[in-house]
Amino acid sequence: MSRRARSVIEGDDGEVYVSAASAWEITTKYRLGKLPEASVVARDVLAAIDGQRFTALPISVTHAQLAGSLAGAHSDPFDRMLMAQAMVEDLTLVSNEKTFDAYGVKRLW
Repeated sequence: MSRRARSVIEGDDGEVYVSAASAWEITTKYRLGKLPEASVVARDVLAAIDGQRFTALPISVTHAQLAGSLAGAHSDPFDRMLMAQAMVEDLTLVSNEKTFDAYGVKRLW
């Protein structure tokens, strides 16, 4: 995470949301051996979210419908869900993925 993003999250008085899609992606990548350093988080994502005083963001049907209907060639289902949630909930997405900018998503990095 960039220093700027970390600073905003640590200093922000607002809520910080963690998408269910992020929990899904972390645990999937851990299971596949692509994220071995995430063992503590992958074992109990909700405890990690609660421990940071973040708020879990469930996936709704509205989120899923928008994620599935977003135009463009971006094929990563996790990214599409994160973009849809940010759009529907009017949230700023913390990510280094510049491809999100093409979708008009507010992004912090």
